[in-house]
Amino acid sequence: MSIELLDIHKGFGPKEVLKGFTLSIRDGETLSVIGGSGTGKSVALKHIVGLLRPDAGEVWVDGQNVNQLEQEELYQLRRKVGYVFQFAALFDSMTIEDNVAMGLRRVLGLTESTIKERVADCLHLVDLDGYGVRYPSELSGGQRKRAGFARAIATEPKYLLYDEPTTGLDPVTTTVIDQLIVRMAEQLGVTGLVITHDMTSAFRVSDRVAMLYDGQIRFDGTPDELRATTDPIVKGFIEGRPDLMESAS
Repeated sequence: MSIELLDIHKGFGPKEVLKGFTLSIRDGETLSVIGGSGTGKSVALKHIVGLLRPDAGEVWVDGQNVNQLEQEELYQLRRKVGYVFQFAALFDSMTIEDNVAMGLRRVLGLTESTIKERVADCLHLVDLDGYGVRYPSELSGGQRKRAGFARAIATEPKYLLYDEPTTGLDPVTTTVIDQLIVRMAEQLGVTGLVITHDMTSAFRVSDRVAMLYDGQIRFDGTPDELRATTDPIVKGFIEGRPDLMESAS
């Protein structure tokens, strides 16, 4: 396993969000974590890169216990991980080219010409050729999302973490973003973890799907296994049937 979260507990004040969360992600696969809003999906994601530390449990990435890493070791680990933020999180005062180049400029030994070439390659991969000179305000919501993808892959990470990548997008743009997630896996060979409550996207991009419910993994299986589930909580969520979920809770 390339990423493992083992018996993670995490609370904020009196509210316990993760209550023994355990999940493994295999090299080269795209795994989606689904669940309702506020169930702790993004909280789980942030543990992988050490943005949050668990109250109990262990997080392992590439054989390293993230909880025990010193700050410099944590920086080294984060270079292997690309993070696609929910709302792209681009810097408005910088061009798209400079936004994408940010991580590259922290890598010692890269010349400006090498950085420009890498940025152009990344923008090409997300179908934004010629957009590098523009500012985020000059792009549509879907284009900003794609620019966020380009920035995430610029340093050639081993892992890509996607935090609600299709939130706020229309169905056509959502399909474009889903196709990009598949392209990242097929062309770059990255291991992907997608946090989403969009079931259409989850079925479209995933090799495996896990459902977070009440702080733990309620389901873990293939998209076909998810479609065939008889668990009323899981079935109620994926079919949008609160009556099923209420009758089982």
